[in-house]
Amino acid sequence: MTIHYKQIIVAVDGSKEAEWALEKSIGIAKRNDAQLNIVTVIDPRVDAIEVYDRQYADLSHKRCEELLGKYRQRAEAAGVQKVNTLVSVGSPKKAISRDIAKKIHADLIVCGATGHSNMERFLIGSVSESIVRTSACDVLVVRTEEAAEVNT
Repeated sequence: MTIHYKQIIVAVDGSKEAEWALEKSIGIAKRNDAQLNIVTVIDPRVDAIEVYDRQYADLSHKRCEELLGKYRQRAEAAGVQKVNTLVSVGSPKKAISRDIAKKIHADLIVCGATGHSNMERFLIGSVSESIVRTSACDVLVVRTEEAAEVNT
C-alpha cells in the first residue's frame, strides 16, 4: 500500500523543535507534491502577560505572520510548490487537530515533540500529545537530534 499525502499541516511555534518539524514536513510535502499548511496558534492563556487586550493581540498576530512568512520562504526555496500559512487564536490542542485539520482536510499533521518551557508543559500539557490523541489523521511527532541522542 502506498501512502500519498495531499494536505499536510506543520504546527510551529518558533521553537527549535518546530524548526525540525518544518524541515521534515518540507521533505514530505516535496515527495508527495502536497499542499504544506504552516500553522501557528496564539494561545491567550500562554501569550498574555497580564491582560490579553487588542493591542497585544495585534502585536502577537503580527509576530506570528512574520514567523510564518520566513517559514513559507524556506519551504518555497526548498522546492515546495504549494504553501499556505495560517494564524489562529485559541487552544493549540483543540485548534490544530480538530478545527484546522478538519477545515483543510488534513491527512498528516507534523509537530515537534515539545515547544513550550517545562513550566508551560506542566500547566497546559503537551500539545503534541493532545494532537496524537485527538487527531483523525496521521501524526508525525519530530524530535531534535539532541532529544534522540538522550533517548539512545
